[in-house]
Amino acid sequence: MNKLINTIEFLVFYLKEVISSNVVVAINVLRPSPQIIPGIVEVPVADLTDRQLFALSNLITMTPGTLSLEVSPDRKTLSVHAMFASDPQAIEDDLTNQMKERVIRVF
Repeated sequence: MNKLINTIEFLVFYLKEVISSNVVVAINVLRPSPQIIPGIVEVPVADLTDRQLFALSNLITMTPGTLSLEVSPDRKTLSVHAMFASDPQAIEDDLTNQMKERVIRVF
């Protein structure tokens, strides 16, 4: 039952993330002068199983404005390109504390 609740919670969270990201990307693309500040952030992933890492990297890529690039050779970090990276630490914290932790609970 707990797994079901975690899955539903994750789906609601992820749907909200996709919708809000779509809105932010659309607004910036339609602006006369977009406020895009691209950057690459490193997300720690050493504690993830292969399945969790696969899910996390794909979910990041499917979220507008972010793209999973690669896992480091030592499998400790996931490089993520962010379209709006004015505060890389905030992006890393959000991916680690929100998406990654939820993926761990579901998978």
